Amino acid sequence: MLFCIYTRRQHQCIQTETLPPKQTTQEHSTKMAAASVSVFPVFVSFLLVVSSLSPVMSISIPIVSDSGHRTPANQTFRPSKHMQKLKSVNAYLKKINKPAVKTIQSPDGDVIDCVLSHLQPAFDHPELRGQKPLDPPARPKGDEREETATESLQLWTDSGESCPEGTVPIRRTTEKDILRASSIKRFGRKLRRHVRRDSTGGGHEHAVVFVNGEQYYGAKASLNVWTPRVTDGYEFSLSQIWVISGSFSHDLNTIEAGWQVSPELYGDNYPRFFTYWTTDAYQATGCYNLLCSGFVQTNNKIAIGAAISPRSSYNGRQFDIGLMIWKDPKHGHWWLQFGSGLLVGYWPAFLFSHLRSHASMVQFGGEIVNSRSSGFHTFTQMGSGHFAGEGFRRAAYFRNLQVVDWDNNLLPLTNLHLLADHSNCYDIRQGRNNVWGTYFYYGGPGRNNRCP
Repeated sequence: MLFCIYTRRQHQCIQTETLPPKQTTQEHSTKMAAASVSVFPVFVSFLLVVSSLSPVMSISIPIVSDSGHRTPANQTFRPSKHMQKLKSVNAYLKKINKPAVKTIQSPDGDVIDCVLSHLQPAFDHPELRGQKPLDPPARPKGDEREETATESLQLWTDSGESCPEGTVPIRRTTEKDILRASSIKRFGRKLRRHVRRDSTGGGHEHAVVFVNGEQYYGAKASLNVWTPRVTDGYEFSLSQIWVISGSFSHDLNTIEAGWQVSPELYGDNYPRFFTYWTTDAYQATGCYNLLCSGFVQTNNKIAIGAAISPRSSYNGRQFDIGLMIWKDPKHGHWWLQFGSGLLVGYWPAFLFSHLRSHASMVQFGGEIVNSRSSGFHTFTQMGSGHFAGEGFRRAAYFRNLQVVDWDNNLLPLTNLHLLADHSNCYDIRQGRNNVWGTYFYYGGPGRNNRCP
C-alpha cells in the first residue's frame, strides 16, 4: 500500500507491504502485479466511503519532519488541510505573479517576467490603483553618476535578453518559494523581533555604523558583493543601507536596500539585490522586493530579488555596487538608485508615518540571523566571512559613505558611531582617506574559538 505524506516543504511516499511468512519475494511480486488492477479501485472506494462517513477523519502516521527526525505518531496528516493550503498558495501566486509580455530564463534557475509597468504589484494598492509610475526626480547635488545602459549587474541579463521599454522585470515567485516560509502570511517578510537600535534581538546580529541626532533625507555608499556561507535554511546574511525613523518599538519605519543570501526566501545561496520596508517594526506592514503592494519599480534593466553577478573573491578581483536612497524634494517619495546611476524606483510617501517627513537615523553594514539550531553560535558568515582587520581584497567593505540633507545635498558623514553586537563573531573597523572618503571594513566567520 502507498501513502503519500506532505510536510511543510516536501511530500514523501511510504511503501507499506507485508509478506506472508512462507511466501517468496518472486511469488509476492507476481501476485501483487496480478492484483494491482483490482485492489486499487477497491482501496479508492474504501477511502471515499470512509471519508463520506467521517469528513474530519485523519490518518495517524509517523511523519519525517523537515529536519529529518520522525515526529510523534499522534501527529496527523489531514488531506483537506493540505489541499486548502495549496489552494491558498495558488491564489497568492495568481495575485503576485502578473501577466508577462515576455519571459526570460536565468542561468541560476530564476524565471524573470517582463510585466507592463502599470500592472506591477504596487498598483494593487488602493492609493495607486489606476496610476502609472512617476517620472524620475531631481537627483541630489553632488551625485555625479550617469545611468549606464550597458552595465551588467545580474545573472539573468548574461544571455543578452532584456525586458522591453514600458515593462519591468520581476522575479517569478514559485510554489516552492512560498512553502519554504513558515506561513503564507509571513512569506516575503522579516520575522517579528524585539528591535533595539536595529541591534541584536531575536537572534539577529549586526556589525554596523550609524548616524543619528539630525534630520536625514537620504544616504549613499558603495559596497562590495560576496557569497557568504549560510549554514541554516532559516538564517540569512545581508549587507545593506537602513533609512530609519520612529521609535524602536511598534512604530518603527525603515527603508532598506542592499544584497543578501537567504536560502529560505530564494532557495539558493546566491547574493541577491533586495529591498525592504516596514512602518510597524516588521509586524504586519511591508515586505521584501515586490512581494506586496508598496515599492514602485520604474526600471526595465534591474530585477529586484535577482542574483548579482559578478562577485568579489578572496585575494582576487573586487566587485562593488553603488546604492543611494533619497527623498524627492518635490513629491516626497523615497527613490532608489543602484549601480552606476540606474534609477530602480520609489517607495511612495503615503506608505509611511514618520518617514513621510524625514529620517532620524541612517545605518550601514551587515546583519545575520543566528538561530543556534545546533545549540551553539551559527557558522553563518557575514560579508566575506573574514574579520575587518584583514582589509582590502579579504574583508567586506562600505566606502564613500554620505547622507542627503534638507536641501538635497550629498554630505560626508560626521559623528559616526560603530556597533558590533558580538565582535568575536563579526567585527567592524572605520577609516578615512581621499579616495574612499569615509569607509569601513566589517564581517566575520561566525562560530570560532572566540565565538562559541
